[in-house]
Amino acid sequence: MGYYITVEQNVNIYVEDIDPGYGKPILFLHGWPANHKMFEYQFNQLPRMGYRCIGIDHRGFGKSDRPWKGYSYNRLADDIRIVIDTLKLENVTLAGHSMGGAIAIRYMARHAGHKVTKLALLAAAAPVFTRRPDYPYGLTKEAVNKLIEGTYTDRPKMLDDFGDIFFARYLTESFKDWFHGLGLEASGHATAMCAISLRDEDLRQDLAMINVPTGIFHGKQDKVCPFVLAELLHAGIKGSELIPFKYSGHGLFYCELEKFNRELIRFIG
Repeated sequence: MGYYITVEQNVNIYVEDIDPGYGKPILFLHGWPANHKMFEYQFNQLPRMGYRCIGIDHRGFGKSDRPWKGYSYNRLADDIRIVIDTLKLENVTLAGHSMGGAIAIRYMARHAGHKVTKLALLAAAAPVFTRRPDYPYGLTKEAVNKLIEGTYTDRPKMLDDFGDIFFARYLTESFKDWFHGLGLEASGHATAMCAISLRDEDLRQDLAMINVPTGIFHGKQDKVCPFVLAELLHAGIKGSELIPFKYSGHGLFYCELEKFNRELIRFIG
């Protein structure tokens, strides 16, 4: 079922809760610039295994409200805390893709992993998404600035171009159109503001504060968050497990769909 949770005055977050009535809760955090529907091919399968699948739309995306501000990782992580407390969730697996993975890391540090017992980082945009003088990994800030500029001048074209590097497998035109549509459902302003957060935020200090079993799921062909980011996360999060996907790009949840679902179930247990 779907419902709205108020996270601050005049800001309501949409939550899709697929609950078979028993089993472990998995809270999915979507990446930029999509929404919870990107996990359709997980939501089709995992509830059959008894898992409660909960997908949220971050503020500004999907069916959630579109406030003018509140797109820092701190605020987005605070939204997650309110959702977890409102739903009275316990023993949660927090599963974040790309920007959602970055928000999940900030949640673990800022909220001391409140109610989370396992962390699944899916092609996470972390520990830092863009290059720095002391960090020669990831995209350049100029590349992200082009995404922001494209958001404000021709968002459909920007989404088309971004979609072209997202997956590393054959896609039907119908699937491309569907995925493109997820990005168009977002607020253009929220899309740009979250791109700024992706460009500027730094999660390196957060990693040492993660104290739950962590699975790092990452495609070897990822052109958005290069595989070296997964290796840095693995080195920085004690006791973490690196789970590589040889034939996947950024969209590993679809590139190697069956392996992805199988490995996620194995990791969660």
